[in-house]
Amino acid sequence: MPDETTFEPLLDPLLTHPWVGGARPGPDGIVVTPAPETLAVRPVPGALLREFLEHWSDVYDWVYESAEGRHSAGLDLSGWRASDTGLPLPTAHMTDWLRRTTDLVLSCRPTRVLELGCGSGLLLHALRDHLTAYVGTDVSVAAVERLSAVRDPGTAVVLAAAHEARSEQVTRTLTQAMGPGVRPDCVLLNSVTQCFPDLGYLRAVLLDAIDLVAPGGTVIVGDVRHAGLLTHYCRWVERAKDPSAAPEEIEWRAARRAALEEEMLIDPRLIARIATEAGRRVSLAVHARTMAQDTELTRYRYDLVLHVGPPESPSATWQLSPHTPDRGLLEAQGLQTGIRNALLDDAPDAITPHALAESLTNRADGIGTGAVLLDPADPARLAVALPALAGRVVAESVAALADCADPGSLIHEPLPVFVARRLPEVLHDHLRSALPGARLPQISLETDVTAGVR
Repeated sequence: MPDETTFEPLLDPLLTHPWVGGARPGPDGIVVTPAPETLAVRPVPGALLREFLEHWSDVYDWVYESAEGRHSAGLDLSGWRASDTGLPLPTAHMTDWLRRTTDLVLSCRPTRVLELGCGSGLLLHALRDHLTAYVGTDVSVAAVERLSAVRDPGTAVVLAAAHEARSEQVTRTLTQAMGPGVRPDCVLLNSVTQCFPDLGYLRAVLLDAIDLVAPGGTVIVGDVRHAGLLTHYCRWVERAKDPSAAPEEIEWRAARRAALEEEMLIDPRLIARIATEAGRRVSLAVHARTMAQDTELTRYRYDLVLHVGPPESPSATWQLSPHTPDRGLLEAQGLQTGIRNALLDDAPDAITPHALAESLTNRADGIGTGAVLLDPADPARLAVALPALAGRVVAESVAALADCADPGSLIHEPLPVFVARRLPEVLHDHLRSALPGARLPQISLETDVTAGVR
């Protein structure tokens, strides 16, 4: 182990780098703290956060240029692969996923959609015939160039990141597509939050979306990876990769996978908490994924619909009512909670989200369309709302469910993992340039690299 004084002469050169906010000797080298401005979202993304975003832009440029999953213009499944096998997710399953996502969006009756992170255009193609205007944004040049070939009136796609919804370019495009002073009545973020860096970025994007949407409109945050299921997901992947491994080995591998997870996972209670900061009345519903096939998309993801400022906003709060096996699931109107999810619970009375959805579809009593929801405080529990409006509750009631939760359990932020890898690389290059021939230290980061910038 090197003496802590060995690397003292290197501290001053490190502190001259604009990305370093602090540096001190550590037991195995030098411990640094990133400069807070490198992790900031506003007024412009800081250097390290920008590199994180550019990484995902490069990834998706490669994915969409390769077009390995492109079946047609409206069904480009490039990049949709299973975590446990690495193989493309089945086309039939992804078609089911797309249909149910489209149905959820259309159930909100939008006419003007702004989609932040439109990717290969799955929802653009599925929705455009039902809308008067659609504007999509994406960080992939390849995706934007391909989708810009769609020349439908009122349809446009621009190169922009999710935090740029209020930028001059996006604002100009919205005006051209929707008309001067006309807001979108639906802001859609589907299957994009996993690429966000940290809580600060998530908050900025969501507050912009809520502020931007028209009164009575919706912000739909779809296909969100659930933070409360990270450990369960990691066990599931590791067991699928090595069915014969001992339980303790699976636990060790799962813990390592969770610590190094490079995507964001979010608890819906955290989104509700952010919504309460918006200064607008917000109600919400957390929808379970109801596809027929049991995959990670069905097990570990959810959709959240924020209803912003409608005059008829409900004042209902989330109530728990434990389910019992002999009680009819669909016996009455209202919200029934506490239903065990068979994808995550082996109890005899458990039922899958798909089976619940099929039961709702087969009803013929005139109550109206129901919804299969997720318990905001327990991802292993489902709920049924009859009609679907019964599942909408005020954001404050869901946010309050997080008050007793460990804050660290509400979100998994990938930015610290990225910074812990990237910043030492940059600083080693800096030291090589500043002090040629010097012995380079091990460089590590203070435990919470995002402290103070949330």
